[in-house]
Amino acid sequence: MSETVATQPAEDLRYPVGEWDRQPAADPAAVAAAIATIEALPTRLREAVAGLDDAQLDTPYRPGGWTVRQLVHHVADSHLNAYIRCKFALTEDRPAIKAYEEKLWAELPEAKSAPVEVSLKLLEALHERWVLALRALGEAELDRPYVHPEIGEMPLRAMLGMYAWHSRHHVAHVTGFRRRQGW
Repeated sequence: MSETVATQPAEDLRYPVGEWDRQPAADPAAVAAAIATIEALPTRLREAVAGLDDAQLDTPYRPGGWTVRQLVHHVADSHLNAYIRCKFALTEDRPAIKAYEEKLWAELPEAKSAPVEVSLKLLEALHERWVLALRALGEAELDRPYVHPEIGEMPLRAMLGMYAWHSRHHVAHVTGFRRRQGW
């Protein structure tokens, strides 16, 4: 008799919460959950990096990845862009937004050396404002899209799903790294 042994797949260091599944926040409960995840990001990211010294912050969270410091600054860059894109979608008809070279932004001197506190404070203020805007959206507004040059049309309810995932994704990068390092 042959016995099948289930094996646990190795942790995917690139996608610790899985890849973005592109599912929009389709109903009011999903919208509320996505907004709550976005709202929690500044606190969760601050907790994830709490107590790390400069040497730890300057360590890549995975082979070939950014340092923890670059990751924190990337989240601020990304979420600033998302907030602006949201505003464009609410005030213009299907606006074409500009993509940015996130990998190059992460290599700029301030992204590699600025204290993470700068981006953590920015995220707190940004998310407070963004969540106020998101909670005020009605169903019709959630369906307003912007047009991303690489992704295509992105209704705000799909953007909510993406940035809720993005929030979980990068916090998991740091918490998984700390767990693996014993920090």
